[in-house]
This record gives sequence, C-alpha cells and structure tokens, in this order.
Amino acid sequence: MPVKNAEPFLNDCIESILNQSETNWELIAVDDGSTDSSYDLLQQFAEVDTRIKPLKNNGSGIIDALRLAYANSSGELITRMDADDKMAPDKLKILKRNLKSSGKDHIAVGKVKYFADGTLGDGYQRYETWLNGLTGTGANYSDIYKECVIPSPCWMVYREDLERCEAFRPNTYPEDYDLCFRFYRENLKVIPCNQVLHYWRDHPTRSSRNDENYADNRFLELKVKWFLKLDHDPQKTLILWGAGAKGKAIAKLLIEKNIEFVWICNNPNKIGKHVYGKEMLPTDAITQAGDAQVIVAVANLIEQEEIRKRLTSEAFWFC
Repeated sequence: MPVKNAEPFLNDCIESILNQSETNWELIAVDDGSTDSSYDLLQQFAEVDTRIKPLKNNGSGIIDALRLAYANSSGELITRMDADDKMAPDKLKILKRNLKSSGKDHIAVGKVKYFADGTLGDGYQRYETWLNGLTGTGANYSDIYKECVIPSPCWMVYREDLERCEAFRPNTYPEDYDLCFRFYRENLKVIPCNQVLHYWRDHPTRSSRNDENYADNRFLELKVKWFLKLDHDPQKTLILWGAGAKGKAIAKLLIEKNIEFVWICNNPNKIGKHVYGKEMLPTDAITQAGDAQVIVAVANLIEQEEIRKRLTSEAFWFC
C-alpha cells in the first residue's frame, strides 16, 4: 500500500483492514515522502499489530513504493490497497476463497463503490456502473481499450502469476492500467464476482486528480502501445473511425509508429481533406476493406450505437 499525505483517511483505511474477517494477512505500507503525519500514524498501528509493516520509500512515486512493498512481502497471494480507500469486511476472505477455488492463472476481483463527502460527478457513477457490469460476468477484458477494466485496488493473484506479469517493474503510468494489460497479456482469467468488496473515496487531493502522471486521462499512448503488441494483425487492414480530438491523437501515434491505416469519419466537412498527410475517407470505405480491424474513437454514445450496427469487422473501442 503506497501512502502519501493520507493522514485524514488513513485511520479509516487501516481500521477496514484490521476488521477483515480474513485474519491471515500482512500489510506492507510504504510512505512516499509524506509531509503530514502519515508515517507516524503507520508506526502507531504497527506497534499495536505486528501484521502492519511500515517502510519509507527508497525512491519516489507510487511505482517505487509498490516495488519496495512487493519486495518486502512474503505472501503466496498478493493484492494492493490505496491509503484513502476502505475494504468491505469480507474483501480478503472472498478474494482468497475465489482465487483458491479457481487456482493459478486466474485473477480474483470484486465490485467497487465510490463514496465522498460531497456529490459524486456523473462520470464517476458511470464508470462504477460500467466496471461493475464487467466484473459481474468476468468479461472485463472485452472493453480493455476503453478504460482500466480491472478494479484497482480490488484484485488478488498468485505471487507467481504476478511475477509472470512483471508487475511494478516498468516505469509506466498509470501503473494500474498498465498492469491490467499485463494480466490480459498473460491470459489471467477473471473470476466473476457480484459483491461490492472495495470502497473508492473521491476527494480533491486524490492522486488521480493531482498527479501529473494521470493528467491526460485518455491514456491513448498506453492503449496504442498495448494494442500494437497484443491485438494488431498486420495482415488485416487497420481502420481508424473518428476524426475528433481522440481520433486525431490516435492517428498521430499510429503515424509516428509507421503503422498503415485507413481513416474514416462521417463529418462531411472533413471527408476528402488531409490531416497529418492522411486523407479522411467516408465511412462507406469500411465496406471495401474486407477482413479488417477497426479502432473506434467516437465518444458520442448515440453515434456508437449506429457504428455497432454497421460493424462487420473486429472492433476495438478506444472510447
């Protein structure tokens, strides 16, 4: 568990761990240069319960903190926690039970729920509903290019599977989404779960709102990198559907990587024009592509439904 200036929330977080129905756990909590009393609070908890082991980060940032924590862990089963969140009382018990019953090459997950002192934005609630829908059926990887589809930090895996994924080794942010792709690459099967096991606290100082590594929440560079590694078939025509800001950003990345693609859109003001040296074609061009792969970069939900009706090729939704 990385900890940085989490003093206002740390008591709730650790109490939720101490109150777990599963008692066989260790918490490696790494303070990442806090300027508040987070580390002192961790030490106070450790004096009462030896399962809590506070350390100081020997590097800087969440990834370095995770590396240090993992290096000092001893468990057969590994999970992570965020210092401003809370666990449901049976979280560890259920994740452990599900993982043990399914065995290695699996990842146990649970549903999540946001909470906040103020009003939650619609975006958070939509993400929660969408993610929980995937988790309930274990179909998480089906939408992997939209957003992070493994609820972080609400997962548990066998240590050797995490090793195979090379977790926490690359300096790639967002580290939770990157790890999600690594789970996907190693084909760790998601175990469906219909229970809320983790509570996400939204607050103004949350890392995802303030850390520069999460500033562009589209994470297109990460998505394109993993798409080209894991799913791109050079033998098939690659089609990029969409010419908005997201479509242009994806096109630029593909061009930089010398990836050939056909660019289509339904905006009559853009069709026939050249952007980054690529001609924008009408969407009818998809029927001439044959066996193709399609990256969809259209954010409008109504337009997405129309696109679904027209698609006959393998589609990857980057929106």
